[in-house]
Amino acid sequence: MTECPCGSVSSYDECCGALHRREREAATPDELMRSRYTAFVVGDGDYLFRTWHPRTRPDDISVAPDPRWLGLRIVDAPEPVGGRGEVEFVAEHAGWTLHERSRFERRRGRWVYVDGDVGDPGLTGR
Repeated sequence: MTECPCGSVSSYDECCGALHRREREAATPDELMRSRYTAFVVGDGDYLFRTWHPRTRPDDISVAPDPRWLGLRIVDAPEPVGGRGEVEFVAEHAGWTLHERSRFERRRGRWVYVDGDVGDPGLTGR
C-alpha cells in the first residue's frame, strides 16, 4: 500500500487516486485541495485542469511528476458557506515553501479551485 501524498492515512488508490480517476468527486474544499496537491506530486495535469474554475484557469496545464514535494499541512479549512469555501495550507517543496489561502466554489454540483492568496501577511499560519 502506497501512502497518499496528501497526508491521509489511506493509500493513494483509495484516497486521491479515486478522485483523479473520476471514481468520485471531492466532497469538501479540503478534500479537493488535498487531491490537487497530490496531482502536482504525481503529475496529473488533466485533473488540475478539470478541477480549476474555467473563469480563472490557464489555457494549458502541464505538470510532470515531482517527488520533491515533501508534504502538505492544512492550516485552516472552515466549513463552506453558500457554495464557497477556503483552505489555507502550507506545501513543502525541496528548497522552498508555498503558503496559500485558496478559494473554492461549488459549480455544477462539484467543488472547483478558483484562486488564492500566496504568502499574504494576513494568513493565519504566519
